[in-house]
Amino acid sequence: MTFPFHEMGQVEFSDPFPEAVDLAVIGGGVIGVSTALFAARRGLKVVLLEKGRVAGEQSSRNWGWIRVQGRDMAEIPIAQEAQDLWQALDADCGGRLGTRTLGVSYLARDEAEMAAFEGWLDEARGLGVSSELLGRTQMLRLLDYPRGPWIGALHTPTDMKGEPWVAVPELARLARAEGAAISERCAVRGLDRQAGRVAGVITERGRIRTQAVVLAGGAWSSLFLRRHGVDIPQLSVRSTALATQPLPPVVGTAAVDDRLAFRPRADGGFTLAPAAFGELYLGPDVLRHLHHYLPLAMTGEFDIHPRGPQPRHWPDAFSTPRHWSGAEESPFERMRILDPAPNGGKVSEITRRFGQLYPDAAPVRAKDTWAGMIDVLPDVVPVVDTVAQIPGLTVVTGMCGHGFGIGPGFGRVAVDLATGRDPGHDLGRFRMSRFFDGSRLQPGPNL
Repeated sequence: MTFPFHEMGQVEFSDPFPEAVDLAVIGGGVIGVSTALFAARRGLKVVLLEKGRVAGEQSSRNWGWIRVQGRDMAEIPIAQEAQDLWQALDADCGGRLGTRTLGVSYLARDEAEMAAFEGWLDEARGLGVSSELLGRTQMLRLLDYPRGPWIGALHTPTDMKGEPWVAVPELARLARAEGAAISERCAVRGLDRQAGRVAGVITERGRIRTQAVVLAGGAWSSLFLRRHGVDIPQLSVRSTALATQPLPPVVGTAAVDDRLAFRPRADGGFTLAPAAFGELYLGPDVLRHLHHYLPLAMTGEFDIHPRGPQPRHWPDAFSTPRHWSGAEESPFERMRILDPAPNGGKVSEITRRFGQLYPDAAPVRAKDTWAGMIDVLPDVVPVVDTVAQIPGLTVVTGMCGHGFGIGPGFGRVAVDLATGRDPGHDLGRFRMSRFFDGSRLQPGPNL
């Protein structure tokens, strides 16, 4: 299967434009689609508005992992709920989401990494995770005896995978079948406000009346918020990945070390990625928010590489406007799909590494390569909150590479937040105000 969203292509979702809705959702990634689906199931009249294509950006460009392992303690209950939802939704979609339980392993090169895994497990065990520590012999047996230097692993047998660029459009089809209206190539230029609160959304096609909006715009969320006077320290980093040609079934589980992530695919190949490697392109937000990120950068735990200025029309490019009116063309219309080129050097490196681990799979050839822009925040956990300055607006963003797997869980939560219901989880860790109320930021786990 060829990666389908490099170009705009034919629009699939173009439902009749509503005059008024109970809930408008901005952004057609996994969280926006899930929000629309659960809102429709709640009996709400909901419209999902996407500037380009459903799942055209990071929601189709990730590794496809649906994991509890390694998550922040506050995310674990929502990630567990999301795993249950993925299985139920796969059944609803006739098994077309590519969802399968295959387990996830984090591989340790030394005792310090094993100690970090043990520390996470000691804290997470009380939340009911299935994770376990494996010694070298157990780990090698699980991974079908790769030629790797690891001494052990943290393994979660109940973790899962899906096929992102298949799954998210399928969820959108399910949402539409259950009553959600979906419009691709329909950018939201801004919010319509009356007496300070949300009264509608202004799109390139016109106004839709609503008193409730969920913003799930991924790498574009902070630009949209700043246009309305709300500033969050969200940046985005480029992450490269690839799908291999079909290979012998050398390993049936997903794993990652400090250099390489891999997992089997439904088409007989593997998805490979260069682990935590990310590339940060310079822009005004990078300069403004650098002080938020310096403590994290000083730890040396994240493999982030600075690059030159963001290209024209990217969310944080120096030439991208931060203010525009509802009558003007917005930045979201000038770049329908944020489609960065992959890092060719990393593609060569990770195919070589996988072949070295599993010689029976060599030579490893790429079937398709891609990159995506991951929305990140300084403490490596998202913002999931209502916006105090703009009643009626709920924001779910900054997933830090965790969004695909947890997407249905946060989509369900977003509907509760937007409608004033108890979401059933403690969301204090994800409050927007933590960046500005004097709180000391506590980075999430870097495992």
